[in-house]
Amino acid sequence: MNSKKTIKSALESMMFVWGQPLDVKTCADILNISKEDTLQYFLELQEEYEQEGRGIVIRQVNKAFQFVTRAENAEFIERLCTPVKVKRLSQSALEVLAIIAYKQPVTKGEIDAIRGVKCDRVIDGLMKKDLVMVKGRSEGIGRPLLYGTTDAFLKNFGFTSLKELPEIEDIEGLVGDAEAFDEEDNHMEQISIEEVEYGKRDA
Repeated sequence: MNSKKTIKSALESMMFVWGQPLDVKTCADILNISKEDTLQYFLELQEEYEQEGRGIVIRQVNKAFQFVTRAENAEFIERLCTPVKVKRLSQSALEVLAIIAYKQPVTKGEIDAIRGVKCDRVIDGLMKKDLVMVKGRSEGIGRPLLYGTTDAFLKNFGFTSLKELPEIEDIEGLVGDAEAFDEEDNHMEQISIEEVEYGKRDA
């Protein structure tokens, strides 16, 4: 595994087969090169695909990369694929997801306090959708679970990292007004099918 061309070719093949975001560290271990070099090769590949205007682009999700279709081609993909309705998140789910995204790591008690109602079912639903995950335990009394968003959250809503979340002054101000969150960034109202994972169709 000597030449840059050979390494990039291997990365392309692995992304094609893997489907999900492919972690830089995993690739570095497989290729027996440094994580820094692996990241650089991914970024170079990403730029090459972009410059050539390819129908497949490389999307970064934290320190991982995956093939997705170009957003501008969404209408053609929709015509090709059997129409699938994208289930919108309920207002309560969107509110809880917003709180977790901005406050993470956050306990259920803190989420309940902000919304004024218990959120057990909503949190469970978001976890089943792989948008939220347990990220440890608080050092507070009873050591309650801490919740945070997943890489799937970033991927589904079109973010590369949490740093891309739209800035807000008061998360509590969003509660009870899901549309306000959407006005900050229209990625956050529903999972979009503008970008389809290469080789997969999400139902």
